[in-house]
Amino acid sequence: MSKLWGGRFTKKTDQLVEEYTASIMFDKEMAEEDIQGSLAHVTMLGKQGILSDDDVDKIKDGLHRVLQRIKRNDIEFTIGDEDIHMNIEKSLIDDVGSVGGKLHTGRSRNDQVATDMHLWLRKRVVEFVDMLHKLQFALVEQAKANTDTILPGYTHLQRAQPILFAHHLMAYVSMIGRDIERLQDSYKRINVLPLGAGALAGTTFPIDRHFVAEQLKFDAVYENSLDAVSDRDFILEFLSHASIIMMHLSRLSEELIMWSSTEFNFVELDDAFCTGSSIMPQKKNPDVPELVRGKTGRVYGNLFGLLTVLKSLPLAYNKDMQEDKEGMFDTVATLQGALQLFAPMIATMKVNKEQMRKAVNQDFSNATDIADFLVGKGMPFRQAHEVIGKTVLYCIEQNKYLLDLTLDEFKQFSKLFDDSIYAILQPEQVVNARNVYGGTGKAQVEAAIGRADEALAQTASWIAEYMERSR
Repeated sequence: MSKLWGGRFTKKTDQLVEEYTASIMFDKEMAEEDIQGSLAHVTMLGKQGILSDDDVDKIKDGLHRVLQRIKRNDIEFTIGDEDIHMNIEKSLIDDVGSVGGKLHTGRSRNDQVATDMHLWLRKRVVEFVDMLHKLQFALVEQAKANTDTILPGYTHLQRAQPILFAHHLMAYVSMIGRDIERLQDSYKRINVLPLGAGALAGTTFPIDRHFVAEQLKFDAVYENSLDAVSDRDFILEFLSHASIIMMHLSRLSEELIMWSSTEFNFVELDDAFCTGSSIMPQKKNPDVPELVRGKTGRVYGNLFGLLTVLKSLPLAYNKDMQEDKEGMFDTVATLQGALQLFAPMIATMKVNKEQMRKAVNQDFSNATDIADFLVGKGMPFRQAHEVIGKTVLYCIEQNKYLLDLTLDEFKQFSKLFDDSIYAILQPEQVVNARNVYGGTGKAQVEAAIGRADEALAQTASWIAEYMERSR
């Protein structure tokens, strides 16, 4: 059979050109969405009297049969038919005869492919909110189990001040909360219908775009036909959000890798998420977080790749835009793999509370509280800072920690010291003294966990609603 668009041509397409320009190898991912859009389109053609009821029924029945064949892997997609749209249309015509050629009335592949991507991506976005919700839940549950677990907090990867491990985990809960909000916000720009824009200028047929939008559960239609077929902002936005999510996962991965090392020994990842060495039998390697950290660059590359494709394209559609799909599909697959593993990996992680506490007892992360103590006694902060710096230097030279010093040793640096300094320097006191909103004090962390529980419930409601809308 000749090309469905071949009437104007006198020569067959070169085989190398067919192979180079075909997209069926990857856009077959959107087969169900393509048929979903076609069913709504042909229903509208019947409603508007553009096609007869008999033609509409034959085409819809044929599309349902083609869909079932696709689900059974009973259709062989071919490069000769270029893309998913032409492959499905050819399969439809083979099934119902020439009436199948009427399906494309009033539309172009340009607005058709854009519609497919909107349908495909809006479903993925809801799925990712669900996956992030599961990861948030796992982090919150670990935080609830560790509201008394103290570890060193770091700046510049140097021990700074002791904090609750729950507080550290809740920082990632906040990050992921922003990731969820970004995806939720992006849904309203994804859920806009381009179908009906035609190739670039609309169509002469009396179509009803808003009816199609209603059929496909879109909230709006594109206002401008040129913009409808040219816009890939919604994909760029998703790739940007995915890059930020991967960056957050990569940062957590880096900490899990360090924490599970012998040097830290703060946590142990479950065997199900680690691998061994082919030569060193003692090894337990944190391969999952390492690979997530590595794959982050891959997602960044997909974002910058599409930005580069689009940066100088004139309106409206250009073949360059075929490059919008592979990076999107790859990013979705990469992010799915990471998030599917991360939630259970966090949920099963063992926390070595004793080792964390030991680390806190063997550092100077409580030094700031001595300065605050002296300020409370009337000493200017800058002077107190110098006093404690000299005190820490003395401890280093004497191979001691602050709690090892006698009161006489403290007093050689300032007469303001008294016996109360020993209670102030206890890790629990240091942590709980930071009882400000967002701080590491236990009361504040427990309040943050409570707020997180409320946010989790709200997100669960959003997921339930939008899962239904995106079907």
